[in-house]
Amino acid sequence: MSRIITICLMMAFCFATLSSVYGQAKPSNPKPGSKGTRAELDSLIDRLGKTQPDWFKSTQLNYPATLDLTWPMQAPQGGWNNQKNVGQFYWDIVNPNPGRWKEGVKLMHHLLTLHKDDPEKRERHMLSLARMYHNLLEDYGRSAFWFRVAGVEKDPVEYASSAVILAECYWRLGFEAEARKLLEKVPSSVSHAKLLGDLGDTEKAIKMAMDEEDSQGYALLAAGDACRHVGRYDEALKYYQKVITIPVPAQNPPGRLVKNRARAEANVAAIKSFELSDPAKVPDGTYKSSSQGYEAPVEVAVTVRSGKIESVKVVQHREKQFYSAMTDTPAKIISKQSVKGVDTTSNATITSEAIINATAKALASAAK
Repeated sequence: MSRIITICLMMAFCFATLSSVYGQAKPSNPKPGSKGTRAELDSLIDRLGKTQPDWFKSTQLNYPATLDLTWPMQAPQGGWNNQKNVGQFYWDIVNPNPGRWKEGVKLMHHLLTLHKDDPEKRERHMLSLARMYHNLLEDYGRSAFWFRVAGVEKDPVEYASSAVILAECYWRLGFEAEARKLLEKVPSSVSHAKLLGDLGDTEKAIKMAMDEEDSQGYALLAAGDACRHVGRYDEALKYYQKVITIPVPAQNPPGRLVKNRARAEANVAAIKSFELSDPAKVPDGTYKSSSQGYEAPVEVAVTVRSGKIESVKVVQHREKQFYSAMTDTPAKIISKQSVKGVDTTSNATITSEAIINATAKALASAAK
């Protein structure tokens, strides 16, 4: 029944969008944590979801002529090919290239229309759109719209991972109470614990993370991140140190624990640098350092002028799914004039964290 309702809603939306005049881009969103009623949240999401962003009409529908728009989920004979398989095209071509993010969103809208009579594919397209608006464009209103139409809010257990992101959308839009109400219905997970930590529910986040069965260090990292977020650095160090001491088994697919141990080591080094990372103590100049990202070390160049951080630039990396971390995280560091208390970018936490850690190390190494 929920899928029938979903299809009806989407059909109505598609016909409406074909005949209406579209308006604005992102709204001027309230800051996370501000108050708002459920009716105001519904109105905001409905308004944004039923209008195109201001860039939509001028963005070309751009994809390889060889791309199989039927988007089969099974691996084709001969393996994945980013010029044939839609999922691989997004993974290899769209996500790592910010200049193609809007084209990618437009293509997903196109796929949604093409498969209007296929409920399974439409659901996949709607969830993909929701994640793209969230991860790539930080358009939380439109992201929430597509999650809702896909049925995530009505069934936060079946769509548990998506429900956590939807709750974050509510929070980012300024409706923290609604975010918390939704999270109460979502099963426990490391990502759930991470969002609780971002919301400042440190103890609850730690407990949830530690209740998860995890041999790869993700839960311990989440607990450490929750402590680090609120400045409880001594406790954060203890959790990170525990990750470092997890024995690496012979079978470690595909090196996840090794990467998590490297990430924990980088976090420990960064926290120990925090007290030395005051830009007021750093001579004018540009300083470089690196820290472990998801794929490999992320290198930054930090410029300081008159005791203030003037710029933070990522000068070298091999990350693929970094989303908006490369621009958002440096901007947050410059705004705060500190590496302490900087929020990491959702779904690109590791890359974002690497930028913060590398900046801390660069400032500490240059401090008087």
